[in-house]
Parts: sequence; structure tokens; C-alpha cells
Amino acid sequence: MKRWYLYPFSLGYHLVTGIRNTMYDLGVFKTTKFNTPIINVGNLSVGGSGKSPMVMYLAQYLSKHYRTGVLSRGYGRLTKGYEVTNYESNYKIVGDEAMQLFERFKNRFVIAVSEERVPGAKKIIEDMDLDVLVLDDAMQHRAIKAGFNILMTDFNNPYFKDHLLPAGDLRESRNGSKRADIIMVSKCPDELTEETKRYYISRIRPSYNQKVFFSSISYDENVYGKDKMLPDNNLNYYDILLITGIANPKPLLEHLAKFSQRVKHLKFRDHHNFTDDDIKNISAEYKKLGEYKLILTTEKDYVRLKTFDYLRDIVYYWPINVIIDKKEEFNQIILDYVRKN
Repeated sequence: MKRWYLYPFSLGYHLVTGIRNTMYDLGVFKTTKFNTPIINVGNLSVGGSGKSPMVMYLAQYLSKHYRTGVLSRGYGRLTKGYEVTNYESNYKIVGDEAMQLFERFKNRFVIAVSEERVPGAKKIIEDMDLDVLVLDDAMQHRAIKAGFNILMTDFNNPYFKDHLLPAGDLRESRNGSKRADIIMVSKCPDELTEETKRYYISRIRPSYNQKVFFSSISYDENVYGKDKMLPDNNLNYYDILLITGIANPKPLLEHLAKFSQRVKHLKFRDHHNFTDDDIKNISAEYKKLGEYKLILTTEKDYVRLKTFDYLRDIVYYWPINVIIDKKEEFNQIILDYVRKN
């Protein structure tokens, strides 16, 4: 237990979320189901569990076979309602995650945001004539019934070792995992033994209709800036100011340590909207570094930081991708679901 002294409050949280889920299970609360196949990528906990790389993987893969769309809430944006991401968009309009997707893939698939998932899903499916929709972070948004659920859980903080808010980080009880079709253990170490896999599967205790997969994060061999790139093995020549506004920067810090020990880390909260004062602070820290220096950030943070004139030419981002163990089997399950629905 992470914050044991808050456990009494978790009991109340358990009661509220439990009643809500029961109302959906019994049909008291309305659930909307669509004829178009919908794949939801979600989790049980707050914080980073690898949802964004998985959404990216699914959309990229499915778009090779079907007209694909992605719908997210658009967390952190300054607008409301339904918005489709395009060349005129920015993170203030659609949020950083949608903008990150568009910056990488452009119009390969449709990307939209809506805090109201049901009308948002209806609009993107009908307006864009989609064959399949990927929902980002809708495990607890039960007003919309996805046909297929992928539950992400961090290898270093799996839901079966966690507790409900506020004592732990779970947004609902561990029983929520029963709604998943696939449970993906994310951010696994590169050298993952079969014994460790068996341990995680034994703790997850999947039902007969659930599959457990394991995935890891792969960093690109280059970091990228405006109209330029730098091989990762050249990072050791630079003093690096690392800026993160993500839930869990630890994996990035550990990977960066393989290339450079001269790192100053400025950590901001997840989806942080950088202010002019933040940029002044970043500028001051950057000027303290040596002659050869650069600013490094995540792909998600880059879409916000590059909008500031001072940073545009000196900030680099490090793209990541997800590597799935037994990828062919995973891909086939996804394709089979879409084909049959």
C-alpha cells in the first residue's frame, strides 16, 4: 500500500465506484453500443501506463487495412466539444496527445477529440465513414460500450499490487480488469524471462476469454528537432536540459543515462501547459550549461514547447514505439475482431 494512512477514504471511493459499475452492469445506467468496431485502450490506474504508444501502434497497424479513426478526450486543451485534428490545429485546440499523433502520422488516419465520448464517437464514425475506431482512455467511460477492451498495466506498478485512490493509484477496483479482452503488461524490461511472465499471468489470473501480452518501449536511434536530427550516440557530447511533462519520466531518464551523465532534469506535471515564466526558467537553466548543449523532451511535450520562439530551434524530442511480445498473435486477434464485427 502506497499511502496507508488514506485507506479509510479508499473504502468510500470503493463504495462509490462499485455502485456506479453495478448500475452499468445491471443496465440502470444507459450504455451505447455502435455497429462499427470500437477498440478501447485504457487502464485502471492514474498516471502513465503506456496507453499513448499502444493507441499509436493500433492506429498505425489498422490504418493499413481499414479506414481508421482515433478518439480521445483531448485532455489539457483550452476548447470544448468535438474537434478533428488537421494542419490548422495546435495543442491548445485538440490537446497534446492528439497533436502528437497528427505530427507523426498526418492524415494516415482520422484523429478527433471530444470530452463527451458517445456523441463524439457517433460523429467521427458517421462523418468520416470509419471501418474501426480506437478509443483512448475510456475504460471508466462506460456510457460507450466498446466491442474490444485492451487494459494496460505498468510492469513496475501492476494493478494487482495497487490499491484504490487515494491510498493507491487505482481509479476503480481490480475487478475492473474482468472487462478486458486483452491485458497488456507494458514497459517491461528488455530481458524478460519466461518465469517472470508466468508470475505476472498467475497474479493476473485471466479468465478463459482473456489474453495476456507483454510489451516494452523502444526509443528511436535519433532525436529530432526542427528540420534536423541527431544520432542518440552523439548525445554524450552535449550538456542536456531534459524537460518532461509526463506522468512517469523514469524510463526516459534511465534510457538517457545510457548516453549521457550530464543531464539537468526539469520535471513538470502531466499535460502541463507551459507558461512564459516556465520558459524564462528553462532559458535560465539552459544558459548555465556548457558550450555544447541542447534541450531534450518527449514527443508529447515537444508539440507544446516548439510553439515558443525561444525554444523552437534548440529543442529536440525522442520518439518512442511499443514492441509487443508475440506481436503476430496480438495483431491477428485485433484483425479477427474487426473482421467479424
